[in-house]
Amino acid sequence: MNQQNSLIFFLLFALILGMAISFPSHSNENDDSDLFTFVRLRYSGNSWYGNGWDVDLPASDRNFIRKLNQATNIPVARYEKIIPVGSPALFDYPFAYILEVGTLNLTKAEAANLREYLLRGGFIMVDDFHGGAEWNHFYRQLKKIFPEREPEDIPITHPIFDCFFDIDTLVQIPGIRSLYNGRTYERRDGYPAYCRGVYDDHGRLMMMINFNTDLGDAWEHAAERFYPRKYSDWAYRLGINAVVYALTH
Repeated sequence: MNQQNSLIFFLLFALILGMAISFPSHSNENDDSDLFTFVRLRYSGNSWYGNGWDVDLPASDRNFIRKLNQATNIPVARYEKIIPVGSPALFDYPFAYILEVGTLNLTKAEAANLREYLLRGGFIMVDDFHGGAEWNHFYRQLKKIFPEREPEDIPITHPIFDCFFDIDTLVQIPGIRSLYNGRTYERRDGYPAYCRGVYDDHGRLMMMINFNTDLGDAWEHAAERFYPRKYSDWAYRLGINAVVYALTH
């Protein structure tokens, strides 16, 4: 190797070494210890199109994260975090989102973990399940968590509807398939939309259950021209209110 080639080799090696030293590690990039992190819960139970828990991922979560960051002064992590329903890691986060619970199946240990998380101050937002059959399935799973508590309709006067945005009416948010079919409901018995809740002994709302509606699709398709903005805007407002309530109650 002549002197010129040796010099070129040395400079290339130095450049590569410098890049390796100056760039942060992947784990540092995702350090969310001082930020609000949008948590999506992972569970066992499949629907006909695959895993129920990961529907709309990642566009739905990341669009919501972006809107939350724009609309509030809450310091927000850039990416969602996926945590199994039975993991103790859940206790590090005040808010969690779960959807397609018409396919949810909880073990005793997973139900106990969710119960403890909620009673310690955690908040779970439930979304995207429809019709009587899916409600009955979810209800059986809910009773594994809280055998002694019943879900009840959340009155529109509840603080969750005005803690950030003022929401004075419930709107049924259509999923993309329903929208293509010219309707807002997904099942024939999936109308109207309900917003139900489970409370702790002090009256704090621990779980917000959005039934017969699909907030996740509205978040996912918010930037698409074919999806009506009135639905995505309302879904964003309700989701942001849920986050603000979880952080302040």
